[in-house]
Amino acid sequence: MNIGPHILANNLFVAPMAGVTDRPFRQLCRRLGAGYAVSEMISSRRDLWNTLKTARRTDHQGEPGPIAVQIAGTDAAMMAEAAAYNIARGAQIIDINMGCPAKKVCSKWAGSALMQDESLAVAIAAAVVDACAPHGVPVTLKMRTGWCQAHRNAVKLARAFEGAGVQMLAVHGRTREQGYGGQAEYDTIAAVKAAVQVPVVANGDVATPRQARDILQYTKADAIMIGRAAQGRPWIFREVAHFLSTGSLLAPPPVAEVKRLLLEHLHDHCALYGEFTGVRSARKHIGWYVKGLPGGAEFRARMNLIDDSDGQSRAVAGFFDELGAGTDRLPWAASDPERDAMEADA
Repeated sequence: MNIGPHILANNLFVAPMAGVTDRPFRQLCRRLGAGYAVSEMISSRRDLWNTLKTARRTDHQGEPGPIAVQIAGTDAAMMAEAAAYNIARGAQIIDINMGCPAKKVCSKWAGSALMQDESLAVAIAAAVVDACAPHGVPVTLKMRTGWCQAHRNAVKLARAFEGAGVQMLAVHGRTREQGYGGQAEYDTIAAVKAAVQVPVVANGDVATPRQARDILQYTKADAIMIGRAAQGRPWIFREVAHFLSTGSLLAPPPVAEVKRLLLEHLHDHCALYGEFTGVRSARKHIGWYVKGLPGGAEFRARMNLIDDSDGQSRAVAGFFDELGAGTDRLPWAASDPERDAMEADA
């Protein structure tokens, strides 16, 4: 599929997640089968642009294109300026955040809170499109199904955003009041897809290849966006790609490969953040990788006491070496009839 002039490798997207989808994580997911990844959210406030956090979030060194940057804010002129600022720093696609449910974002009427003020939401989209047009940069937008159960206005807004020139819409199948709780619903995403001509991306509760296939079939969406399920499991994209193309499940990755991927991830992570911050912010990633593995909880507790990158890497290598002595591959993530058949044939 395309976003403006950009031809994507496939229709499997990495969802933008604050504190997670930094450059090292995006690059890793792209290597492991994702066709597209969007950056962490960049504030439209000028006073935050010169901070270290923003500098790291706008670091696209060595990143494969197209480079997509998500911006957030509540003022149309400021959002337009933020779009131009990020284009000057390498952004090839600008994504507007109207999907974040976090209180610290919504309390300032940004993120999904904008869905309550439809005229402002559309004005922001139009202003960003106008700012990007001279540069030939397409604008996309991520939203939720609505603010609350009684006010699901994604279809109405989708039509308005398309009219304003937005070239792709991603919809998380929850309202703002749900946060990440409960179950995602896909009827609204299907209704958005039926209402507009631009590509629509389905997001929410995509944790397995079968779920990805079923959601794509049910909603008729053009692409699938995976967020939390990729944390500690970036190879989910190649698993989904394989299942969509063949109808069969890939076996879990070899322990030796996961060890190598994590060590490379840690190296890139610390190179971006520096020793002190990198070691500490990498702990969540390590915790996600080892979650559910034999001895994973105990290892995580020990690993959280390590405060240098060399020690952290040695501990990770030791954990996976010990795990690999007893099994060649990671265990299956969940019960699956096709998995059971594969195991029976092994």
